[in-house]
Amino acid sequence: MIGRVFCAVVLIAAAASSIQAEPFHHPFGEWREYNRDWLAVCPDEIDEDAVDYYGISCFASTGSNEKNAAGLPAYKLTVFRNRLNGDLDIAITVAADDVAIDQTRPIELAMTGETPANFDFINDLETRYDTANQFFIRDPLREEALLEAMRDSEAVTLSVPLIDVVPAKDVALSLRGVAASIDFMATYARRVAQY
Repeated sequence: MIGRVFCAVVLIAAAASSIQAEPFHHPFGEWREYNRDWLAVCPDEIDEDAVDYYGISCFASTGSNEKNAAGLPAYKLTVFRNRLNGDLDIAITVAADDVAIDQTRPIELAMTGETPANFDFINDLETRYDTANQFFIRDPLREEALLEAMRDSEAVTLSVPLIDVVPAKDVALSLRGVAASIDFMATYARRVAQY
């Protein structure tokens, strides 16, 4: 009987510890933390003169189960924290092989129990940092509302309009871990080796 209770306690403790995220320092020179289905990263250095997000941002993302030829997620949802001013940004990345985005139709994000949010390519989305396949939400108020909905949801369906594909390509993405990833970025945004 005591042996069974001891085994049960050990199993429960092991399960609980595997759920808790622990930050670790990666050999690439970054602090990282896995939060369920999200990976959050803060590089060791801040480079105010950087021409890409990596120099001034922490970031956290989740990706599709579908992979591209490089073995990376074909579709990603990423939250960025600007380390200089604390602003949060959301970006959608389309890196699938052999597809072309139909920019005449909107991207849609639909969370369980929420009204779907549509983002058109002319007024609502923009590319930054010399990328062609990563789309940032322009309006800070819509972005803030989306972040709140993401924190309160378990999953989102990303509908990506593709040329010659009707209806849009639906991609299921997990939101389990997004709130903890945002917290990690807030904590580690100013932890730097050099600034």
